[in-house]
Amino acid sequence: MTEQQTSYRQIMKATSIFGGVQVFTIIISIIRSKFVAVLLGPVGMGILGLLTSATGIISSLTNFGLGTSAVKDIASAFGTGDEKRIGIVVTAFRRMVWITGLLGLIVTGILSPLLSQLTFGNKDYTFAFLFLSVTLLFNQLSSGQLVLLQGMRKLRYLAKANITGSAIGLVVTIPLYYIWGIDGIVPGIIGTGLVSLLLSWYFARKVRITRIILNPKQTFAEGKNMLGMGFMISLSGLLTVAASYVVRIFIGRIGSVEQVGLYTAGFAIINTYVGLIFNAMATDYYPRLSAVSQDNKLCKKTINQQAEIALLILAPILIIFLVFINWVVILLYSNKFIAVNEMVYWAAMGMFFKAASWSIAFIFLAKGVGKLFFWNELIANIYLLGFNLLGYYFWGLTGLGISFAIAYILYLVQVYIVSKIKFAFTFDRTFINIFIIQFGIALVGFLVVKYMYQPYNYILGAILILVSGFYSLIELDKRLGLLSILKKYRHS
Repeated sequence: MTEQQTSYRQIMKATSIFGGVQVFTIIISIIRSKFVAVLLGPVGMGILGLLTSATGIISSLTNFGLGTSAVKDIASAFGTGDEKRIGIVVTAFRRMVWITGLLGLIVTGILSPLLSQLTFGNKDYTFAFLFLSVTLLFNQLSSGQLVLLQGMRKLRYLAKANITGSAIGLVVTIPLYYIWGIDGIVPGIIGTGLVSLLLSWYFARKVRITRIILNPKQTFAEGKNMLGMGFMISLSGLLTVAASYVVRIFIGRIGSVEQVGLYTAGFAIINTYVGLIFNAMATDYYPRLSAVSQDNKLCKKTINQQAEIALLILAPILIIFLVFINWVVILLYSNKFIAVNEMVYWAAMGMFFKAASWSIAFIFLAKGVGKLFFWNELIANIYLLGFNLLGYYFWGLTGLGISFAIAYILYLVQVYIVSKIKFAFTFDRTFINIFIIQFGIALVGFLVVKYMYQPYNYILGAILILVSGFYSLIELDKRLGLLSILKKYRHS
């Protein structure tokens, strides 16, 4: 097996593991939402959403993005193979996690009367926020353990922690909702946070770390880069949340609350059900890219490999969504949501450009260039927001899909130019060929579903899905030796 083939197989292995985790997590969230709707009703669901969103804002302000930024530092230390260096970085990181977790707890506790007033218009939920303040500590400590597993590439432990945590969290919350109804919401959130903490701690304990004694000065010296980069990530996350909030308010004012719901449902299909591929890949990709971040040639190779695999996996899935979006929407929601179809068509085409730009954008995190990352995301959020507002104003929901596609075309150009200038990055011809072929097939599929009548659109669409899938299979076999693996499996 060649070194390149080993690298491709590592990408696929991580994607398959965490693709399964993402699917399981989505199933659990669907089941949880169903039980919340039945046991707590719309009022209970609203209270749960308001409590978690309010504490989520405090968390994003106080956690300093350590859940993302520290992956780079731990992965880089792990890449050296120096146990002492690993011990120093992990010890400093764990202290930063405790400090930021306690900060979240204290801030939430102090602001609990204000949070209740702002969120619910009264002080009735002051004690609810006071009790929930402990979850900010639990969640930050849990995130710290999972970051350790991710940075050190203990992917099976990480997968087990996520799956087990989701399942046990569901088992814990449902009886509380059944017995106490709305009064069980706060204990349920706390219980879920505690379960996640205990499980993440259990699996993280399996990783052997050299004990290192650091004084406060040494801790700060090691941790300041994590906090600096994390702060930029936190700001970027807040910008994204704020832009999304403005779009929803705009849709509600220009259109209706129903249109907001359709927008939310449509992009849930793209970002949740298709986007789970990105989430699965990022778990392994980010630390792997961080480990080679000092070498621009290795960075280029790693990014191109990841982009190729991402596109080969995503393209057939996106074409399936294009051709059968009508049935997908009915299956996931109901006939009332058919209005999102046109929006999803355009957004699916935009996902091809998102896949390419997503692969490049991680280089800013891996390189630790926090200010460049922030300005890159700020500029992107500004024009994405502008396109969204203009798109909806002139073309409604369809305009939001068009704006998504245009914004990601621009974003791809933006990150490509910046990374080429700063880090000498270029796409390999192999990736360019894959992109042209798969996007070309998708473009034909797009035209078929828009301009052909039933059942011819489904027949021709199914043929295009098969062509795209067959092409992906051939290309994946070149990189992974899939057929040789299957032959060995059959003869074993």
